[in-house]
Amino acid sequence: MQGERPLLILAFAFFSLALYALLALHSPVLTKESVEIKVPKGASFKEVLRDLREKGLIKNPWILYLYGRLSQKDSQIKAGHYLVEPFQSPKDLFELLSQGKGLAVKVTIPEGLTLREVAEKLKEKGLIDSEQDFLALCQDEDFIRSLGLEALSLEGYLFPDTYYFDLSARPEEIVKVMVENFLKKWDPSFSKRAKELGLTEYEVLILASIIEKEALLSEEKPLISAVFHNRLKRRMPLCADPTVIYGLKQSYWNFDLKRKHLKTPTPYNTYLLKGLPPTPICNPGLGSIKAALYPAKVPYLYFVSRNDGSHYFSTTYKEHLEAVYLYQKGGLKAQAQSTGVDETQAEFYPPN
Repeated sequence: MQGERPLLILAFAFFSLALYALLALHSPVLTKESVEIKVPKGASFKEVLRDLREKGLIKNPWILYLYGRLSQKDSQIKAGHYLVEPFQSPKDLFELLSQGKGLAVKVTIPEGLTLREVAEKLKEKGLIDSEQDFLALCQDEDFIRSLGLEALSLEGYLFPDTYYFDLSARPEEIVKVMVENFLKKWDPSFSKRAKELGLTEYEVLILASIIEKEALLSEEKPLISAVFHNRLKRRMPLCADPTVIYGLKQSYWNFDLKRKHLKTPTPYNTYLLKGLPPTPICNPGLGSIKAALYPAKVPYLYFVSRNDGSHYFSTTYKEHLEAVYLYQKGGLKAQAQSTGVDETQAEFYPPN
């Protein structure tokens, strides 16, 4: 009898421990309201449990740790945003994390962002780990071809929109969703119209990206498009400041465009080079794409900012210079962005 007593005590202790663990696994989490938690990419199982305890959601992380180890699901925890409800148990929470049934991360890509700026937004949302790796992916020839595209990079193809991604989504999946969105928005009639203009689809996208960067007002996009189309027909340099800025950003940039920068050779300097730059300079919206395809029927060759978001358009060089001096009077120089020539560029860039 005496030999059986320790066994009974041990059995009772084991039963009590098992019962406690069972109750702990199935009892509601320690919260009276919904709590959002985030599991970062690469977080270990122990780190996740520690975070849950710090948030007051679980009392004994060792029970979940033991459960995870025994069920071999401890390595299946997926990164993401999750919403923990008061009625859920630690076991429910564990299943939620291991199945990856989390909240989608909302990210809005405004019109006119560059690849670098898109990468920054995705990094801010925790959707990518490295901006440089994301940019390298968007310039990977094999990956670009796998998307059915023939381009030097995916600049221009990450369509501006609001997206919802799982935090566990791979960069390749994120890019694919954005590119597929672009392809859905590209109507077959656009390709036909591009041929009528004597342009390739890619050239239309390049032109649309410049229009996107130049135009603050939607109603001016067809007019700005007309200026560029008219210049291309006359083999005049586009002289678009945003292309110069884009080229400078590939190496350095202090956010203060000066006359010397207009003489800096880059593949994107449309003051020094005629025709379109080699790639889009941002990711344009549908309005800019349509403007590139359907320019206004006007003879304009120049435009200058009125410093209120709108532009003054001119046909002759003389008229343009008068507008430049008018809208730059009082020493305003940097504010007046112009295509063709501005006050600081008139001598260096006479009309072609």
